[in-house]
Amino acid sequence: MTIVLGGEQVASVIEAITPGSVTGHDSSAAWVRAETWPAVARGLHDRPEADFKFLNSVTGVDYIDHFVIVYHLTSLGHNHSAVIKIRCGEAREDPVVPSAVPVWRGADLQEREVYDLMGIRFEGHPNLKRVMLWEGFPGHPHRKDFLR
Repeated sequence: MTIVLGGEQVASVIEAITPGSVTGHDSSAAWVRAETWPAVARGLHDRPEADFKFLNSVTGVDYIDHFVIVYHLTSLGHNHSAVIKIRCGEAREDPVVPSAVPVWRGADLQEREVYDLMGIRFEGHPNLKRVMLWEGFPGHPHRKDFLR
């Protein structure tokens, strides 16, 4: 059984990798500044004390006034998992976070799905286009304000 690391423990690991990048934590997740995400992701993947080589999932959450991206990571070597959350700026009209594809290739399709259904852009994604709906589809159906 995989050991789930608490938010405080994950935040401590992240702060050791990239000081100043954690904005907070709760019992289950660490919150990271969007602009530091590329360095944090690379450190979580490459540093032996973290060793998060496996990306389980990427999810977008709509809180009406802002969006959050949630990454679930697993270290098979250490047999532990972690949850990282990133707030997508202040602009609901054009939410954006850096892509995790340069670190985890498995983020490719998952980030495209979040983009397609929620409209969150992943800066630096190599092929950010709709994957479920057709180009030109009006809006993003998983947003709480989508009315059709």
